[in-house]
Amino acid sequence: MEVKIGIQNVGREIVLESALDADAVAKIVAEAVSKGSELRLTDEKGRQVIVPGSVLGYVEIGAEEVRRVGFGAL
Repeated sequence: MEVKIGIQNVGREIVLESALDADAVAKIVAEAVSKGSELRLTDEKGRQVIVPGSVLGYVEIGAEEVRRVGFGAL
């Protein structure tokens, strides 16, 4: 699923593909914001993204999609 992270006073957003479901990502984000700790997510390639929870502007969690294959997916 696609996760977009906006940071305060930064013009670009961080976009990553996560293997976690929407509820798990939302729980991690809520914990980082409430405790003021860092938001730490791992993308599908194993790279970690770490953002201080105090500078988060927004986190957009994309809808989970089932990848369709073939000509019938059009």
